[in-house]
Amino acid sequence: MFTGIVEEIGVLKEIKRGIKSLQLKIQANIIMHNLLIGDSIAVNGVCLTVTKFSHNDFDVDVMPITFKDTTLANLKCGSMLNLERAMSANGRFGGHIVSGHVDGVGFIKNVNKQDNAIIYTITTVDEIIKYCISKGSIAVDGTSLTIIDVGINWFSIGLIPHTQCKSILGQKKVGCLVNLENDILVKQLFSIQEKSNNNSGISTSFLQKHGYL
Repeated sequence: MFTGIVEEIGVLKEIKRGIKSLQLKIQANIIMHNLLIGDSIAVNGVCLTVTKFSHNDFDVDVMPITFKDTTLANLKCGSMLNLERAMSANGRFGGHIVSGHVDGVGFIKNVNKQDNAIIYTITTVDEIIKYCISKGSIAVDGTSLTIIDVGINWFSIGLIPHTQCKSILGQKKVGCLVNLENDILVKQLFSIQEKSNNNSGISTSFLQKHGYL
């Protein structure tokens, strides 16, 4: 389990490509502290398992389903990566619940500077937009962000200066692809609704009433 609060930006040091798989060697500093084989690391929002490490880098494997459903297949040596260790039981929960199981990919359609913020408009598929709610949460490349607005096939998020510097999102341009993970609580609520055949629908007011927003 992760929080979507990026700990550091790592660098892809080496990549070995299979037909539908990858082996990545990632250079890092902060997250190497007390790292163990088998630990989970969110790499651009994708939960991966450490298979090997040295004092300043670690290895992970990307299996075919992850290769297909995320942006990791587009990585190149030198790519900058958002990194976060799994949350410790006594840690402070600064973002929202992030599982590292990416729901799909989004396309940055527009980037707009507004005073101290950068506003990104991201297009994606209906199955992800379905769970996007204004003032709700979403993980974009593993970064916990608040949704500003939602349209038919798009949503918008904003980056404050701190997030611009501390994650790779501040470097993203129009046309870039990003990994997306919907808020697991919203997905669970929709699942409960569908199973109970409740036709009332889940709205922003419903989520506010029940303490999710």
